[in-house]
Amino acid sequence: MRAPFRPRSAYRHWTPIVTRWHDNDAYGHVNNAVYYGWFDTAVNAWLIDAGLLDVGTGDPIALVVETGCRYAASLAFPQAVEIGLAIARLGSSSVTYHLGAFAQGAASAAAEGHFTHVTVGRDDRRPVALPATWRDPMAALV
Repeated sequence: MRAPFRPRSAYRHWTPIVTRWHDNDAYGHVNNAVYYGWFDTAVNAWLIDAGLLDVGTGDPIALVVETGCRYAASLAFPQAVEIGLAIARLGSSSVTYHLGAFAQGAASAAAEGHFTHVTVGRDDRRPVALPATWRDPMAALV
């Protein structure tokens, strides 16, 4: 049996997304691959807004090592969507996020996913410890 989706209350931060015409596929709903882009946008926008990630020159950087998504309902263009974000696990050099894609104001997620980053050195791309300055802001999302 499939585990139930996490409730809206499980998420600590929200990113608004507006669907685009080309997000829809031939079946008239947002294509499954688009959700991964939304999740990537929500995570990285939060990291940048929190002052943790400098994409252009920062060191370390965060690379995706795993993602996954499951679906419960369709979203389509035109529609306002909210991406919920929470941190499921803080490791020594990695962080796993839980994400939910909700139609604006909906009680239940249309899709939910997970997303794991590993912090690595910009130049050598080898894992490094999560910076201490990242841990407190991230802990607020646990």
